[in-house]
Amino acid sequence: MNFPVPISTDELLSNAQKENLYPKLIDQINKDFNLANEGIDFPQSTTPQELKIQLHEKVYRLIQLKYTELLNLLYIIDVPEDSIKQLDGSDTVELSEQIAFLILKREWMKVWFRNYY
Repeated sequence: MNFPVPISTDELLSNAQKENLYPKLIDQINKDFNLANEGIDFPQSTTPQELKIQLHEKVYRLIQLKYTELLNLLYIIDVPEDSIKQLDGSDTVELSEQIAFLILKREWMKVWFRNYY
């Protein structure tokens, strides 16, 4: 089975729900953020839409106030450096949304592979 590469945050979260892996995705996000000392605690009751919005807001605040900590977080999550370099940083809101998607994509990849292999 090949990893289904999502093209959007909504598609990714929809796939996670369809495959009953959404709770594991939340656990993985919480775990990695806490490893990076960027405490975040999404309860299992968090809806996909809430997760999307809150993660976007968290990344936006990190860009604005704690850029070094954001880089550390991306390293811990293992977001590919090339993916980050390709982003357009001219609009901080758009940039934070794109980084949030890259974080979700990498976390989803971890959860999906752990489940299927």
